[in-house]
Amino acid sequence: MLISLMVPCYNEEEALPYLYEALCKVMDECSQYDYELIFVNDGSKDKTLSVLKDMASKDERIRYISFSRNFGKEAAMFAGLSSAKGDWIGLLDADMQDPPSLLPEMFSILQSGEVDIVATRRVSRKGEPPIRSFFARRFYRLINKFTDVEIVDGARDFRVMTRPVVDAILSLSERQRFSKGIFAWVGFRTKWLEFENVERVAGETKWSFWKLFLYAIEGIVSFTTAPLRIATLVGFLISCLSFAYLVYYFIRAIILRIWDDVPGYPSLLSFMLFLGGMVLMALGIIGEYLAKTYIEVKRRPLYIISEDNKKDDSADS
Repeated sequence: MLISLMVPCYNEEEALPYLYEALCKVMDECSQYDYELIFVNDGSKDKTLSVLKDMASKDERIRYISFSRNFGKEAAMFAGLSSAKGDWIGLLDADMQDPPSLLPEMFSILQSGEVDIVATRRVSRKGEPPIRSFFARRFYRLINKFTDVEIVDGARDFRVMTRPVVDAILSLSERQRFSKGIFAWVGFRTKWLEFENVERVAGETKWSFWKLFLYAIEGIVSFTTAPLRIATLVGFLISCLSFAYLVYYFIRAIILRIWDDVPGYPSLLSFMLFLGGMVLMALGIIGEYLAKTYIEVKRRPLYIISEDNKKDDSADS
């Protein structure tokens, strides 16, 4: 039984030694399995690649893949999953917020054969800024109302999957990827492990509020067309209200002979600005979907690899 543990890395030179030590402890504890450790360097600007090279020179189980530039975590995860050769494939972050100590329990559950995925979710968000936690919870509620799949609140990318699950994930070839949605979309039997939030062991988070906001939009646009329907519905309702407003003023002025002393310039301007804003919002929603179509049509690769210490071995297999 070969287990592939895949870790996307971006500016994680400080955290990697702690992670490697924790993974070695897990591999010693579960010595009945064989392992390969796949680290994907996502165009880091620090010494992450140097640390990976040093680790690989001392441990033949380590494979590092380095991108030509920063392509994003989604591309790094796809590259790691594509390169994994294991019967089971684990995915975890380098910052130790995904506790490697949970891996033995995850292996044990998967060994039973009753599930295909052992995934994790946080039951608390201690240590996070309150505003980030608030919007994160709102995002999960919103996307679960709009989509046909259920994305569990607090779900992490940290999981161990069987080979058929990973093959199903890799078969989805879209360029704009939202892995949390993809994991839910492919289905399979899933067991959730809950744990308290763990702060980073070293370094700083790479996810600013703005990046998380854009990622949330990406997730919504990737898995539902509900925003387009909402824009259509809002446009229809505004048209009905505008017609009712026109009828009201017609009755008031022509039938009841009630005239305003001051022309209705402010109300007219307010309605024009309101309608203009709604039109721009609808065009923005349409633009998001058109942009995704544009990117998909170009069929550019998700990533470009500049270094791979075991590329020849992978090609031979």
